[in-house]
Amino acid sequence: MREIVLDTETTGLNFDQGDRIIEVGCVELYNHIPTGKTLQFFCNVQKKISEEASKIHGITNDFLSSHQTFKENANNLINFLKNDTLVIHNASFDIGFINNELKIIGLPELKNKIIDTVFLARKKLNTRIANLDYLCRRFEIDLSERKLHGALLDSHLLAEVYLELNGGKQISMELYDTDKKTGNKETNKTKKSHKFIKIQLNQEELLRHKLNLKQIKNPLWEKFTTKNN
Repeated sequence: MREIVLDTETTGLNFDQGDRIIEVGCVELYNHIPTGKTLQFFCNVQKKISEEASKIHGITNDFLSSHQTFKENANNLINFLKNDTLVIHNASFDIGFINNELKIIGLPELKNKIIDTVFLARKKLNTRIANLDYLCRRFEIDLSERKLHGALLDSHLLAEVYLELNGGKQISMELYDTDKKTGNKETNKTKKSHKFIKIQLNQEELLRHKLNLKQIKNPLWEKFTTKNN
């Protein structure tokens, strides 16, 4: 099951008042596990970034002047999202901005299924507070790199939160070969090595163990030993 965690940064809060997208960040998941495949781009816009917004994400118009427009990035975004489920925090905000950008360049709006992690967190955790900082702290997810908001960084953090909301970290039982199916070399970063510690018992501990076994009446394993003999 492929899902895309998505976040945006914008010039302000209201696309219907002319605010535009200035950054998009996406993280790919397979069966709730990050594959290492991501998409990020910044957008050159003819719109002054508000001081309030710039304090949040640190992006300036001077920085954006060397980047392409949303229109020039649109096909890459659509091809990355495909028809898969989108995982978004406060989805109405980001989807509203993305669909507005698509409308401006004459493309149809997104029809993907959407999972809003704000609603998901409130339902599963029975809490009214569901901002990303709070959820990261609740699940002990490292926020040290989040000095400012960033679409790709926040997508990575949200992917971890989403994983926790779905039961926490676990090894995929499908042994999904992401290298072959995504063609992405970065997926090796997500593969974890698991170390097993061998416990060596001393003679006293072994003796106690044998004495404890002898005190068990009619142990089950003797039946199997008798049959085998």
